Amino acid sequence: MTRVEFPKLEPDRHWLVTGGAGFIGSHLVEHLLLTGQRVRVVDNYATGKKANIEAVLALVGKECAGRLELLEGDIRDKSLCERALLGVDYVLHQAALGSVPRSFVAPLETHSANVSGFLTLLQSARELSERVGGERGSTLRSFVYASSSSVYGDHPELPKSEDNLGNVLSPYAASKRSDELYASAFQSVVPFPIVGLRYFNVFGPRQDPEGAYAAVIPRWIETLRKGEECVVFGDGETSRDFCFVENVVLANVLAATKANKRELAQVVNVAGGEKTSLTELHRIIVNNFVSLGLSPKEKVNHEAFREGDVRHSLADIERIQELYGYLPRVDVRDGIARTVRSFLE
Repeated sequence: MTRVEFPKLEPDRHWLVTGGAGFIGSHLVEHLLLTGQRVRVVDNYATGKKANIEAVLALVGKECAGRLELLEGDIRDKSLCERALLGVDYVLHQAALGSVPRSFVAPLETHSANVSGFLTLLQSARELSERVGGERGSTLRSFVYASSSSVYGDHPELPKSEDNLGNVLSPYAASKRSDELYASAFQSVVPFPIVGLRYFNVFGPRQDPEGAYAAVIPRWIETLRKGEECVVFGDGETSRDFCFVENVVLANVLAATKANKRELAQVVNVAGGEKTSLTELHRIIVNNFVSLGLSPKEKVNHEAFREGDVRHSLADIERIQELYGYLPRVDVRDGIARTVRSFLE
């Protein structure tokens, strides 16, 4: 695999990471601190964890930790958004209420967090950019936000290319598609580029394995660690384009630093670019346990398909490669090996 290097960042730039205490957000914070950046995190800890920030601080050391500012609060609070955006060069908006199954249980809450929160932050950035001079002037260079592969819905095309969308299959997918529409509507009235990143099944260290809405990889690792059998929804032939979190960090940094205002509001796929069935995924995880001298349960229990789940997912990553020079740094097998080790440690 061709190894794309992270771009060299100008020293001491200021980044806002919403949802910075979450799984993906904390990895963004870690990378930015280690590369000499100043980072402001906004999180209400609805799904993010203070333990993730503590883990980052333990990794980066005291010198880097001094460049981190934490704001506890909700992005639906406009006054908080205005404070959070002051002096910021780059926005990486990760805050959201995730999970397709949860969105059927709590559609109103999903819409409020994912759409109203997104719009509040974007409008605050717009207003700040319109103020002229003084300390309240905007230095914002780009606004990058997390979208989702769920927006492709029932479109049968593989690989999934950005211009071909189907009917959305969940309130969560509808909320992410709404964000993309608002971004497109705002691009002509703001001076900074807006880029949406359609994440495909991100996994890695610090991902939460607990709860009904946990992603499959951390849930299965934790299940096997406990000596239990994994549950597969469906026949096991369902496939996904699993993407290690380091690839997502790379995509965010590339998009933020290379986005061009002359472009229309862009949406691009962020993925590993390879398809893995659930049966194959389970085998890879089990083999990693075995390679570490453990004896996990190899039998699986099959349950019914879940509402809102798509059958197959595979990303076309040509657009993000052409625009920003992205290629995945870590493939599925290497990523799972690193993730299993991190969980068992």
